[in-house]
Amino acid sequence: MTASVQKTTAPGILYIVATPIGNLGDISGRAIQVLRQADIIAAEDTRRSRTLLEHHAIKTRLTACHEHNEIAKTAELQGRLLAGQTVALISDAGTPLINDPGYRLVSAAHDHAIRVVPIPGPAALSASGLATHRFCFEGYLPATDKARKDSLRRLQGETRTLVFYETPRRIAASIRLMVELFGAERRAAIARELTKQFEQIVRAPLAELNERLAREEIKRKGEFVVVVEGRREGRANRATTEARRIQAILTQALPPGQAARLTAEITGGNKNEIYRLAMRDKK
Repeated sequence: MTASVQKTTAPGILYIVATPIGNLGDISGRAIQVLRQADIIAAEDTRRSRTLLEHHAIKTRLTACHEHNEIAKTAELQGRLLAGQTVALISDAGTPLINDPGYRLVSAAHDHAIRVVPIPGPAALSASGLATHRFCFEGYLPATDKARKDSLRRLQGETRTLVFYETPRRIAASIRLMVELFGAERRAAIARELTKQFEQIVRAPLAELNERLAREEIKRKGEFVVVVEGRREGRANRATTEARRIQAILTQALPPGQAARLTAEITGGNKNEIYRLAMRDKK
């Protein structure tokens, strides 16, 4: 069911508004203006969002839009937008859609030629001191050790800066795996409790971050963002050369498929890619 609203000649605008992660003052003047002037604000959690709105004297009506009602709520908000209303989408903290609900609504807006306008906010990436011109957001790593290791192994050859979310319970294990699979000297940054009282941003080689976590110089509390530099091209080429060398040696005694599997275990590379290179080298 779409909302029963008065029709206008042109569709409204869907604003994607980044909100503070912790400090309520970390919001732009434009974001406050948009939230005040919107016809309705779609929030992940209306109770948490109301604290922000009251702090900035924003009296716009709130409606809940979360993972459990997103399909039905998308239809309602789409109806409002098509009728010319302005909708502002916010999440509990940070930027909507970045590991938060909202994808269906934004996708539907584009499908119906409704203008979508982002109102940006702060990000760990900008404070990491690592390359930001090319990056990929990976969200939370899997909870189990094997799945987490498999996910990181698939990213070993990625040359873009990598951005992860992590929990206090798993942060140490994830950094240890990154040391093992990405290398001790790969630079990274751990951003903890951004914009809050105990904010902490530490950039260092992965091995050093691992040690500082072990010594609790980086507290295992709060919300974590991990930013890891991409693999440098030269480093990637050296790794490929080494994998080819090991594969060639093992193939002398083993079938190519088994040799590729063992080579992948030794080097941390991708088994299928190693096998493909080996077959190409034989031609």
